[in-house]
Amino acid sequence: MAGHSKWANIRHRKGRQDAKRSKLWSNCSRAIIVAARNGGGDPKFNTTLRYAIDDAKVANMPKDTIEKAIKKGSGDLDGEQYEHARYEGYGPGGVAIIVDCLQSNANKTAPEIRSIFDKGGGNLGTPNSVAFGFTHEGVILLDASAAAEDAVLEVALEAGAKDVAGDEEFVQVTTEPTDFHEVKDALEAAGFTPESAELTFTPSTTVSLDLDAARRILRLIDAIEDQDDVQKVYHNAEIPPEAYE
Repeated sequence: MAGHSKWANIRHRKGRQDAKRSKLWSNCSRAIIVAARNGGGDPKFNTTLRYAIDDAKVANMPKDTIEKAIKKGSGDLDGEQYEHARYEGYGPGGVAIIVDCLQSNANKTAPEIRSIFDKGGGNLGTPNSVAFGFTHEGVILLDASAAAEDAVLEVALEAGAKDVAGDEEFVQVTTEPTDFHEVKDALEAAGFTPESAELTFTPSTTVSLDLDAARRILRLIDAIEDQDDVQKVYHNAEIPPEAYE
């Protein structure tokens, strides 16, 4: 279990999200609009929409803003049209990077993403040049001091989790994407409060970096995340904790 590295990445991302609340809310709105457009405006029957709403709630997005985004996606209100796009490439040190976007103009987004990679010492690849090395799955992290691994294991596996692993700090539950909400709901019903719960891309192998290379990767990731259309960034770098300081 890469608990320490995983938590460091989550903590770093949360810190940046808190500092850029308007960008985060914009991302959440786009995700809700696209999910509602593609699968309808009722989260009971649209798991993608439910996940997008959950993300918005974690970001403390106002309820009326969430409802407005749902109406835009459902066609009840006018709104800009977005489409999903995935960009893949490599950063310094051979770190694999996946960038998920919701874009309204590919002719604008693609060159900007390529330029960011180039300036950051990386290079943009072709579709599926990187994604084969990642697994799409749900990852739920719980504080080990408040969630005994054996107790989590019993609830999570019964609800359909793939695996439960722990260390002295965290218990990590992994799920298939389709089972994510069921497992998360079961854990919460049993009294466990996740520190983090997300659908993510988990790398099958990771790249160890020294402090200088790690900071260069973080600068590149920061620059990618700042691009207006970027929703999520995934990578396979092992970032030393001191790189975040």
